[in-house]
Amino acid sequence: MKCIVCNNNSIEVFKIIDKKKYWKCNFCLAKFLDKAHYLNSLDEKSRYLEHNNEIKDVSYRSFLSKLSNPLKEKLSIDDKGLEFGCGHGPALADMLKLDGFDIDLYDPFFFPNNEIFLKKYDFITCTETAEHFYDPFKEFNILNDLLIAGGWLGLMTCFMTDDSLFENWQYRKDPTHVVFYTRETLEVIAAQRNWTCEIAAKDIALFCKK
Repeated sequence: MKCIVCNNNSIEVFKIIDKKKYWKCNFCLAKFLDKAHYLNSLDEKSRYLEHNNEIKDVSYRSFLSKLSNPLKEKLSIDDKGLEFGCGHGPALADMLKLDGFDIDLYDPFFFPNNEIFLKKYDFITCTETAEHFYDPFKEFNILNDLLIAGGWLGLMTCFMTDDSLFENWQYRKDPTHVVFYTRETLEVIAAQRNWTCEIAAKDIALFCKK
């Protein structure tokens, strides 16, 4: 068995909580749920539909602006973007469209637009999505393939900062959250793909494909 994030074989059991097994990688420092505890696709989709992510919700848009504001500083107005894992309420795409950007949507449950895999993008956003990846190593390779050289990937996910807080961490308790990243994890992800990695703010990372 290898780390689902970096594909390294330096993993060991991290914790067992409520009969669920979590692994840790001693190379990239990711923590992840054993796949035996993953939800089936119907239960996973049902959980996502419980999220109150209304496109025009002011507080939700303010939350997403933590990513969009620093990302926009890296972009040109004619850049083509993709919101990867946009969910059923693609508010960020709506915000970026209002700013003049051309945005495609992709979500395996709600916008399964496979035409995106035939394209290349100047930038990609991935907000509150990476923690749901069952195979992060593969998913980040897909994102790398979708980006042009010099393109930007904006990532938003709650960074794990203290192992001792993991058991009671609210982010862990969401049954669709299966993988948890530290800053060091993100640096490994970047290094494996020849990206730069910039931590723009709390829980926000900007990657540039060299």
